[in-house]
Amino acid sequence: MELELSRKQFRRLLDMVYIGNWILNSTRGEDRFADYDQVESLLFQKAREAGMESLTDDWHGVAVPSQAFAEGGIHEAIIDYENNVFFDILAEDLARRDMDDVPIDETNYQELAQRIEAYISEFEQHGTDNILVDTEN
Repeated sequence: MELELSRKQFRRLLDMVYIGNWILNSTRGEDRFADYDQVESLLFQKAREAGMESLTDDWHGVAVPSQAFAEGGIHEAIIDYENNVFFDILAEDLARRDMDDVPIDETNYQELAQRIEAYISEFEQHGTDNILVDTEN
């Protein structure tokens, strides 16, 4: 298979592959999805061959993203994503809890959406500052 990309498009593809592999494998420890690591390695080897050596390091003879690549802003994008997903999931979980975890259908979906929006608004204004947990029970 051949794929024609500009240098900028290839660089963006490296970002997307790194982000995708990070999401799939960063929390898996030794139980990683090796086939995704292999695709990432293949593309970072191609980056080296395309003159982008600063983006690639070797680890046990395998091309991997370099420290310069990882520290070049890509983790800020991952952190932004994780923060948004965290607050979205937390808002929905709290809203469903407030509704006693009843099944959601067309009769109560609007209530759920309003509760989620209220939590999102709170988090946008105050983050987690107003979340309290009773640790005495």
